[in-house]
Amino acid sequence: MKKTNQLINETSPYLLQHSHNPVDWFPWCDKAFRKAEAEDKPIFLSIGYSTCHWCHVMEKESFEDEEVARLMNEVFVSIKVDREERPDIDHIYMMVCQMMTGSGGWPLSIIMTPNRKPFFAGTYFPKENRYGRIGFKDLIKSIDNAWKTKRKEILESAEELTNYLQNIYKKESALNITEEILENGFNSFAKRFDDEFGGFGSAPKFPSPHNLMFLLRYWKRTGNELALEMVTKTLTKMRMGGIYDHVGYGFHRYSTDKEWLVPHFEKMLYDQAMLIIIYTEAYVATRNEEYKKTADEIIEYILRDMRSDRGGFYSAEDADSEGEEGKFYVWTQNEITNALDEKDAKFVFKLFNASENGNFLEESTRQLTGANILHLKKPVEELAKEFNLPNDEFANKLHSIRKKLFDYRKKRIHPFKDDKILLDWNSLMIAALSIAGRTFNNKKYISIAEECYNFLNDYLKSETVELLHMYRDNRASVTAKLDDYAFLIWGLIELYQSTFANEYIQRAIELAEISIDKFWDNENGGFYFSTDKDPTLVVRTKEIYDGAIPSGNSVMFNNLLRLARISSDHKFEEYASKLLNSFSENVNRAPSGSTFLLSSLDFYFGNSFEIIIASDNMKEGLDKILSELNGKFIPNMVVIIKNDSDSLPFDYLKNYPAITDAPLIYVCKNFKCELPTSDINEALSMLK
Repeated sequence: MKKTNQLINETSPYLLQHSHNPVDWFPWCDKAFRKAEAEDKPIFLSIGYSTCHWCHVMEKESFEDEEVARLMNEVFVSIKVDREERPDIDHIYMMVCQMMTGSGGWPLSIIMTPNRKPFFAGTYFPKENRYGRIGFKDLIKSIDNAWKTKRKEILESAEELTNYLQNIYKKESALNITEEILENGFNSFAKRFDDEFGGFGSAPKFPSPHNLMFLLRYWKRTGNELALEMVTKTLTKMRMGGIYDHVGYGFHRYSTDKEWLVPHFEKMLYDQAMLIIIYTEAYVATRNEEYKKTADEIIEYILRDMRSDRGGFYSAEDADSEGEEGKFYVWTQNEITNALDEKDAKFVFKLFNASENGNFLEESTRQLTGANILHLKKPVEELAKEFNLPNDEFANKLHSIRKKLFDYRKKRIHPFKDDKILLDWNSLMIAALSIAGRTFNNKKYISIAEECYNFLNDYLKSETVELLHMYRDNRASVTAKLDDYAFLIWGLIELYQSTFANEYIQRAIELAEISIDKFWDNENGGFYFSTDKDPTLVVRTKEIYDGAIPSGNSVMFNNLLRLARISSDHKFEEYASKLLNSFSENVNRAPSGSTFLLSSLDFYFGNSFEIIIASDNMKEGLDKILSELNGKFIPNMVVIIKNDSDSLPFDYLKNYPAITDAPLIYVCKNFKCELPTSDINEALSMLK
């Protein structure tokens, strides 16, 4: 029988992956801290996630190695944390790592005192000294020696660092944010824009859809064509590159090179959700059909591979299979020939640039092995001309061949799928499906978003009806954090904008009130990431940086503004203003680090619209009005439906009567309403 450690009874797939390591791992729990104190040992905290490539590498090299495990068990009490299960713990110690080393990443390796105060931080360590890094074996010995001979200095350093963390949010900001920050944010991207391949800077390149969402709004606000070009060039080049899965659809995590060719192959649910949103918005802004097609394809991937029977969405798919990164996704010419007839194989060689030598390096030798990452060198419409085929015929041929390649690839050993269902990431998918559904007039997408919400509402609650963060194996666990609340409110607002079912906006308002109660910093403003109910956390963090996904504070800022306009409850706008002030110094210093917030500032500074449609005959004429509104890129718009038989409980709506048989449209801009009209074209002219 295989040896097990304390992780064997956990729910997280990542923790279960380590449950047979010879390391005596503990989950984050009081028992581990008590053991460290009783045995006078430092704690080794390792944070990662199940689809993290370098987490797998460190596990294979060190955590599965008997010699290293023996050293770890002698010197440390070792704790393993899934960053996706406990983002609150990850936030704290990632901030520590960035402060101590200037960078961060996963696996995150922290060494701390038994009372959770950190004194050493790093990321991946090889077993032996290499890559210019100290080997993990030597690191353990060095820490052991320091713990025994330099304890006083270690404790002083840990205390000083912890005190700094605990006071980091207590200073008041003296800076005001003005509209100039939007221009500063734009200029920051313009300086770093890669005008050949799209994206910003060199390598690695991340999709970061919220950056493009901001630039699209900046273009709409100013008419600056460079802002639009940065969006369209980036989206087109990403869709052509190897970062996109041309056979099974969906985007990989990031590109290791500036051309979007060689990805890090894991696929994350949150990336797909945010990319659906930006490709949908770009389609509305430009009418480029390839953007709509891309959004539809991402959704096809999600519904096919990442949706549970109950309607929730799984978290991620691994980069590795059979112990090799990318093996599932790459193709040799022989494999393509085996999957297709000779004529189609030659078509694929040329179309997807598959050569005999390949373009994918074997990781350990850095040599070409004949494996190809499929990619396009030109947009699809240009390729159709190159192959001398009409667009429709080219599209049909490509679809047929892709299906054959997909069926062939399906027989391979698949990467590991992390099947935990997270409240925050699922809420992002609700928002994405709602936006795509109303934009493309696709009721199926909206219905699937509603089913996902129903699943979350049914299963991710405690007995006291508090939200929970994670669901797996018929168990919901982990108290919900700010991101869970913020993203769920966002999803509910988008569901309301797509269905106008009153229950969604009323629940969004209720959750906003709960969020203020649970997470708001009454002293300094802004929302904490966690509640004050967990004594094992050395500090409550507050985040405004929009990293892989937007921060909870950025999303809450947007939520508060939109809820204020929908409900006419100015309290929400007051909280939004306080939030903005609390982070103004950070945002002014690095505006391009908070682009989701910048997108909402475009709304905050004006040029925003509330459209109230009053009608007692809800169906007749209403669909046409909504279709016209949803077909235009008007990012700073909220729509409210007033129906006297089933209206929202907002007093101000009494001032907007339905006085004609046709739906009556009231257009309000910056707190001033125009005369009502039943002519959608007249209403649209007011929105310019």
